[in-house]
Amino acid sequence: MRTLIRNGIVLPMARPREAIDPGSVLIDGSAIIAVGSVEDLDHDPRSVGAEIVDATLHAVIPGLHNCHLHSGLLRGTAESKSLWDWLKAYVDPAHRALTPEIARAASRQCYAEALLGGTTSVMDMWRFMEGSAEVADELGIRATLVPYVADEEGFDYFESIASNRALLEQWRVGAGGRVRAWVGLEHLLYCSEKCFEQAVALAQEFDTGLHTHSSESRWEVEESQRRWGKRPIEVFADRGVLSERTVVAHCVWLDDTEIQLLARSGTSVAHCPCSNMKLASGPARVADMRAAGIAVGIGSDGEKENNNLDLFEEMKFASLLQKVTTLDPTTGDPWDMLTMATSEGARALGLDTTTGSLEAGKRADVVTVSLGGLHTTPVLHGDDFNVVAHLVFAAGAQDVRNVWVDGARVVAGGVPQTFDVAQVRDAAQAAAEELFARRAAILASA
Repeated sequence: MRTLIRNGIVLPMARPREAIDPGSVLIDGSAIIAVGSVEDLDHDPRSVGAEIVDATLHAVIPGLHNCHLHSGLLRGTAESKSLWDWLKAYVDPAHRALTPEIARAASRQCYAEALLGGTTSVMDMWRFMEGSAEVADELGIRATLVPYVADEEGFDYFESIASNRALLEQWRVGAGGRVRAWVGLEHLLYCSEKCFEQAVALAQEFDTGLHTHSSESRWEVEESQRRWGKRPIEVFADRGVLSERTVVAHCVWLDDTEIQLLARSGTSVAHCPCSNMKLASGPARVADMRAAGIAVGIGSDGEKENNNLDLFEEMKFASLLQKVTTLDPTTGDPWDMLTMATSEGARALGLDTTTGSLEAGKRADVVTVSLGGLHTTPVLHGDDFNVVAHLVFAAGAQDVRNVWVDGARVVAGGVPQTFDVAQVRDAAQAAAEELFARRAAILASA
């Protein structure tokens, strides 16, 4: 079945600052087969008989990539804590209480929210991820699944190298390539050197990527220097973690040497501005990393440290955080932010030959965003073109109208096609209540 998304303001994100205004996108099955002006695609014989989706007064963009997410059900309950207090008091006890059924409900809620907000691809670090894989397959999202692996004393309730292997054996690639598993390491301070060695070997064995956190707080850097006499990214380099197949979340407190280590190794970074602000972690050196050639994608982090998965909001704060911390209003350009959320995010996840831009031959991961609200008026063209600025600074997830993933229309006119919002919410509510009851029992017995 062919679909013609017609007469929108098309932002292909394949070349710098390119807009086709007005333009159209033609989809055949799971692939994009043409992107161009309205006139050109109207006269393309392949458009004959296609279903027409009117995109007038809409931006047409590639699907957004959330490069660092944790499914979860702690939203609004772990507030005003420092990072390490927050982990010990809220997050780690919840992991002890987690069950496969609760984990599945959390992923369903998060993936549903992501799709409604125009996020077509997530990298989710979570637990019991066989359920997450099945949910991603069912809802139609593109998902890279990364288990929390940890083995240091006191963290035996996280995932293990063995459970990560089991996930890879079942979901290394699934759902026609839309769902895939990677290797995950929770954190430098939660994982032994042996665990790092095993993780690197596992990624090599299954020819897959590796994801972890680093340098989120100043304390973490200081602790790394105390234990090993080196900064965290230097320890990663020693342990063979850095590579073109590795994505490191946060990277807030990097020095110049660490930036060069990431750049030379081809390692990518997931920048999580809202989380970094909420936990008072600090501002990452995004402009310096990108100038060094590092692919920097945008992540929401978990629902508990954000508290939503709206990547439009994340783009806005990514820009504003750069401006306010550098005192340079010229940084955080909206075109750069949209690039990080689309084509650069795809490159960070190793998906840039598959998706991330609107080009013939790529998978049809496409989003239309309404520009008809008061908050996105006026819409200007030509020399005064302001649509990208609207997407980054004014629009939000609520403005998304249509979402295609692999050519399947999973959101139509703002209405999900693969799930019922009320059912997802009710299941998440019940799962959260069970989780908190289980966590309370664990804390009471401690």
